[in-house]
This record gives sequence, structure tokens and C-alpha cells, in this order.
Amino acid sequence: MSTDIQSAVTLPASSGLKQPYHLVDPSIWPLVGAFSAALTLVGIIFAAHYGNYVALTLGLACVAITMFFWWRDVIRESRTPGLHTPIVRLGLRYGMTLFIASEVMFFVGFFWAFFHFALYPEHVLGTATPMWPPEGVHTFDPFHLPFLNTMILLLSGTTVTLAHHALLENNRKLLIRGLAVTVALGLLFTALQVYEYGHAAFTYGGHIYGATFFMATGFHGFHVVIGTIFLAVCLVRAMRGAFTPEQHFGFEAAAWYWHFVDVVWLFLFACIYVIGAGANAGAGH
Repeated sequence: MSTDIQSAVTLPASSGLKQPYHLVDPSIWPLVGAFSAALTLVGIIFAAHYGNYVALTLGLACVAITMFFWWRDVIRESRTPGLHTPIVRLGLRYGMTLFIASEVMFFVGFFWAFFHFALYPEHVLGTATPMWPPEGVHTFDPFHLPFLNTMILLLSGTTVTLAHHALLENNRKLLIRGLAVTVALGLLFTALQVYEYGHAAFTYGGHIYGATFFMATGFHGFHVVIGTIFLAVCLVRAMRGAFTPEQHFGFEAAAWYWHFVDVVWLFLFACIYVIGAGANAGAGH
């Protein structure tokens, strides 16, 4: 047996286990999280159709509580000697990779919808001379706020990479600074996107362009918020000295997720803001 294989199957003797795998303790949080997500979805429907935000507020509160206690349990598990063996850490990496792959397919659906109507607008417009975007829709100037947000997100990708390299070199000060700047840039991106939405010359309803635009960019914005929270938790943990150069998968997974968010935005910017802007780009601003 080679040295690499031997190190991968080293048994966690300190935990009393006789195999290198970890069986997760029973937890109520996956079930609570599922019900919280369902309540949030129902709340969105009630808020959109009836202006009632009670269910949405309660659902988001339950999701936040689930995140806090579930992550707390995962962090405690990672600190238990012998549980996160090399094979377990490899499984965590496979799991995060498959999760990001599923998120990629999630956005493929939005891009598919946008290009389906952009390339064949006669399907919905039904006019003799169909055009995209539909007549009367004044789209964003791609090289105004969207371009600024692109630069902000790309810069945040460099700062999170800087923080990762600082951790590998055991430079705690630079690690914390890099993570703090990344979180700040994520918050700035979200604030500018909210401002952009508030000044849109078109709405979600009334035409397919608005629906596909706000669904694609809005769900990306939601992912930015989740990624910012993810990195903020890593920042708090880094300030408490939780990560080591040898064991820091929580931060590594957050960095992967953030780079995924960066790449998706580049496609959104190029395809929806630039290519799909049409002749009336910026006319409403």
C-alpha cells in the first residue's frame, strides 16, 4: 500500500472509531430547514399576491435560526478530534463540488429562457416584425452600474483568493483583512443592485423580458447574499483562530462558492446586460 493511501485511511484512534468514515449524528435541522424553506415560499406567494408579509417574515426568521444552529453543530463536529479524517474531508469536497454543479444547472434554466425568447421573439410577441427586447422596453446601460458591479465582484474574487493564500501561509492578519474586504464588497454589490432595481425603466410583469431579467439577476443577487453570509461566518471564525493551514474546509468551500457567484455574474453581464440590451440600452436613465 502506498504512503498516500495509507495516510488517507488512517484510522481516527482518538475517537474510538474502527474505520475512517464519519456517521453524522441524528439532527432535526434538515427537517426544520425544509419546513422553513416551504414557509418562506408560501410567504413569497402571499406577499406578492396579497401584500401579506407575515408568513414571509416568519419563514425567513426560521431559515436564519436553522442556519445558525445547523452551522453551529457542523463547526462543533469539525472540532471533534478524529471525525474529519482525510476520507471524510474528501467526501466533503465531492459534496460541495456536486452542490455547485447543481447550482450551475439552476442558472442554465434562466439563461435558456432568456435566449429562447431573445432568439425567437415571435414565440411570445406574435408580430410580423418581432424584436428583442420588446418595443417600449428601455434596458440598462451595461457600462454604467452593471459594469461597476462587475468590477466590484471581480475584485472580491481576488481578495478572497488573497485571504486563502494568507491562510495557507499562516498569515492571520492578512487572512482577516482579505475576508473583511470581501464581505464589504459583497455588501456593496448587493446595495448597488438594489439601487439599480429601484431605477429600472421596466418592471417584472407585463412582458417576458422583465420576467427573465429579474429572475436571472435577482436569483444571482440572492446567491450573493448567501455567499456574503457564508464568508461573514468564516470571518468571525478566522478572528477566533478556528482555521489552520492544514484544516480549513469551511473557508475553502465558501471561496469556491464565491468564485462560482463571480463566474455566473460574468455570464449574466455579457449575455443579458450587453448582448441582450438591444437598441434602447440606457434610454430610460
